[in-house]
Amino acid sequence: MSHYFINDDTLKSKLRTFRYTFRSVTLEFTSDSGVFAKDRVDFGTHVLLQNLPSFTNEQVLDIGCGVGVIGLLIAKAYPKTQTTLSDVNTRALELAQTNIKQSKIVNASVIQSDTYQNITSPYDVILSNPPIRAGKQVVHDIVLGAIDHLNENGIIIVVIQKKQGAESLQKKMEEVYHNVSIIAKEKGYFILKSVKMPS
Repeated sequence: MSHYFINDDTLKSKLRTFRYTFRSVTLEFTSDSGVFAKDRVDFGTHVLLQNLPSFTNEQVLDIGCGVGVIGLLIAKAYPKTQTTLSDVNTRALELAQTNIKQSKIVNASVIQSDTYQNITSPYDVILSNPPIRAGKQVVHDIVLGAIDHLNENGIIIVVIQKKQGAESLQKKMEEVYHNVSIIAKEKGYFILKSVKMPS
């Protein structure tokens, strides 16, 4: 069975588009079969976007980016940021690159990586709507592994449903980062944030 967190060359292409508005910026996204939330911005991503802080000139990583919704909206709304979009799914990254070009975004780039395998730069902000279907270990690798890829005082913000392990992930974030806060709760979705404290 095909999933959006693996590469499946046998999936037939069926392009479609959708729009989303974030802080007065509206982008149109091209999407396709074989990627997460192919027809729309899913509710978890929506809740995450609605509860993000303002940005200035941060280095931002959108890990598990799919077609690039989170990272590209931030890049367009905050042109002094530098945003990296990362995913294991090559079709998703091709679509993210297409979306960068069609929206004329100059402060975003894409990189293929299985969690942090190919991530070398440190970031001020790491954001994720992690791939729950990939399993708990992958989710924890993304969220807890971020500590090794954040600058001091850098933040990670993630969205996860209560029924998919929000409370256990919250406890793990507390153990690893020694801090965690719930930014928002909406319809079973938790927005969790941790800060990499100075050593």
